[in-house]
Formats: sequence, structure tokens, C-alpha cells
Amino acid sequence: MVLEVGTNGSQVEAEHNKAVKLTPVRRLYVLGAIWLPALAICSHKFTNLGEPSFIAWLAVAGIAYLLAIREFLSAAALPKRIIVFGLVLAAVGQLLFLLKPPGADDDIHRYVWDGRVQRLGYNPYIIVPSDPALAELHTAETRTLNHPGLPSPYPPGAQLFFRGVTAIHESVFALKVAFVICDVAIVLVLLDLLRSSRQPTHWVLAYAWNPLLAVEVAGSGHVDIVGVLLLLISVAALWRNWRAVSGMTLGLAVGVKFLPIVLVPVYWRRLRLRDALLAVFAFGMLYLPFLEKGRIPAGSLSTYIQSFRFNDPVFAMLERLSAPQLVAAVAVLLGLITALFMRVRSAALSPAAFAWPMAASLLCAPVVYPWYLLWLIPFLRSASTLPLIMWTVSIIPTYYVWYLRAQGQQWILPVWIMPLEYGAIATTWGIIGLRRFLRPQGPQCSTD
Repeated sequence: MVLEVGTNGSQVEAEHNKAVKLTPVRRLYVLGAIWLPALAICSHKFTNLGEPSFIAWLAVAGIAYLLAIREFLSAAALPKRIIVFGLVLAAVGQLLFLLKPPGADDDIHRYVWDGRVQRLGYNPYIIVPSDPALAELHTAETRTLNHPGLPSPYPPGAQLFFRGVTAIHESVFALKVAFVICDVAIVLVLLDLLRSSRQPTHWVLAYAWNPLLAVEVAGSGHVDIVGVLLLLISVAALWRNWRAVSGMTLGLAVGVKFLPIVLVPVYWRRLRLRDALLAVFAFGMLYLPFLEKGRIPAGSLSTYIQSFRFNDPVFAMLERLSAPQLVAAVAVLLGLITALFMRVRSAALSPAAFAWPMAASLLCAPVVYPWYLLWLIPFLRSASTLPLIMWTVSIIPTYYVWYLRAQGQQWILPVWIMPLEYGAIATTWGIIGLRRFLRPQGPQCSTD
């Protein structure tokens, strides 16, 4: 009888352990069942971007995402079926937003214009869209582009991407499809990087489930995702010791948006001199089609630094003490210093070493739009990046300014938004520090 009871007890214990092991998977199924409907409702309200109900449902998706991150951190590995399930949900979420038109004056209309005028033989860094002499060049999609009194501010890699896509089909929808293709490519590269570096592949969902992707890639359509893809390819190539490919794609990524220039110290001594020169060469070649009388035109980049402001608490504080151009240089310098620190202190090719320098630079930027955080998302897969993971959710209330503008109010964030956004980041950072202080000898989550 004792043996029989013991056997039954072992069976009960085994069943209990099995149930416990399935709990994270079940929780992720539940979170996915919350995440997708919340995004679906957001897509239905996308034409009223920033209205309170849109923000509320996007916040629901963001909270589900944060709870999923908790499961990813606590699980050594998750079954392949949950990864497939999560990626299918992400694809559906992208499709829901892809089919929705962006705002009438969203940046993507400028992208169509820049690609169109290049193919007609004009330099987008020189011509001004509102010039009456160019009125016949406009289409229905380009007449509503934003800031028509300024030439283009976008770097040459982005310009050539616009030209290539509009050469295939000149439309906002074609560009959105191209951006979604880049997003899918990021998922594939990230899966390969996770496998080759022996990291749990479920971390791909930490990228795919971030609500900003559906809104800013498939919905509004922002070129940042092209640079993110090139940067991730550079990191994956560096991991495989394909140093020439890594250097070239880093140069191309900087050519799409200048932000990853702050990562140069992370590549220090990991690239050979010839690889670094290849990166500079790739970046420089992007400018060749836009040279004007032997000089490189900057478009409206200086106007952007001088006049554009949004969600910029640090920049606004420093601007009281110095010129905007100098404060912008400080933002770049802070990113470079952070990258140097991460290069010395972090493990080899730690994702945090790529996320934190860009985040430090963005924190001091004159403009911090939600889509700027797309650059961070592929590298947010460790406990040390939890404050940045929180940032991708706490930035959601900034969409409210789009709603206010639609109501005829000024393009100014309400005073309560930035304390909420950055307070959430500081709180997350404080909780992590407090837990480490209270449990200095206990097991801790990896910071790499």
C-alpha cells in the first residue's frame, strides 16, 4: 500500500509539474488574445489617431506586451508553437493597419514626393514643394505633404529607397508595403541571430509584438524601419564575423537616419580598418546622386535642429544654456560616450550595447517621435533594457497631440504627458536598482 500511495503521489506530482510548465504558454495565449483585439480596435480608430479611445486601446495592447515580456524573461525556452502563434498574430496586426490610409499630411506623403521628383530629374534637397513653378509635379497624394515650404530633410539612403519604391509603383500604399516587407525581413534576421548566438528564439516576439510596429510601420509608414533592418543585418554579420558586410551595412544604416552613428565605439576593434573605410565609402556613395556644384546639400536638416521641437525635456532644458546646434552635438556626444562605456563593460555584442547608446542620444534630441524608438526594439531583449521596453509603451500618450491638432489646437504636448512618459522609465529603472540592492547575493537576471 505504501508503494502504491507513493506511486500515486509521484503521478500527482508529475501532473502538477506538467501543469506548472504549461502555465507560461497558457498565459501567452491569453495575452495574445488580448493584444490582437486591442490592436484591431486601434486600427479601426486609426483615422482618428490620438483620440482618447485610440490611446486607451493602444495602451491595453502595450500592457499585454509588457506582461508578455515578463514571461519571456522568466522562461528559459518556449515551445515553437507559441512562437508561430505569436508571429501569426503579429502578421495579422500589421495587415489590419496596412489596409488603413495614413493621415493626410503624414511623412509618407513627403516620401512619395521625394521619390517622384528624383525620377523627374530634380534634387529633393534643393527644390521646395510649395514653389508655384512646381505645382504641376504634384499628385493627389503629394499635395497634402507636411512642411511644404521646406526642402527634404531625409538622408540619402532614405531618398534612394523612396526613388526605388516609387519607380515600381508611385503610391503611399506601395511604400507601406515596402516597409512591412522590411519588418518581415527583420523578424527573419532576428530569428537567425538568436539561433546563431544560442539565445531563446521566443525573444523574436519581444520585437514582433511591440505595438509601435503596427502603428508606425504598417499604419503611418516610416522609413526608420529600413535603417533598422540594415543595422540589424550589420549586427548579425558582425556576429558571424562577416566584417566587410557588417561595415558596409552600418554605413548604409547611417545613410537612412543618422542615429546609429553613435554606435561606432561598439564596433571599435571588432571591425578592421578596411571594414571601417568600407562603411565610410558606402555612406559617401549615397550622396553622389545629390551633389550640387560639388557640395553636399543638407536640405532642411539645419531647420529641423533649429526649429522643430517635440517631447524633448532634456533638449529644452539644455537649450536655455546654449545654441540648438551645440545641444544637438551634445546629444550625439552622449550617445558616443554611452557606446564606449557599453563597449568596455558589456558582454560581446550584447543587445543592450546597441540599444542604450541610441536611447541616450534620443533622450537629448530636439524631437522624440514614437517611431524614433523603432531603432531600439530589435535590441530590447534583456533585463537591463527594461526601462527602454517601458519607454516604447509609456510614449503612447504622446499621440494625444495629433488629436489636439485635429481639434484646431497648437502642436504642443499637454504638461501631464512628459512626466508620465519619462516618470515610467525612471520608476522602472528605480525598481530594477532597488531589487538588485536588496538581493545582492541572490540570482539575478542577465543584463546582456
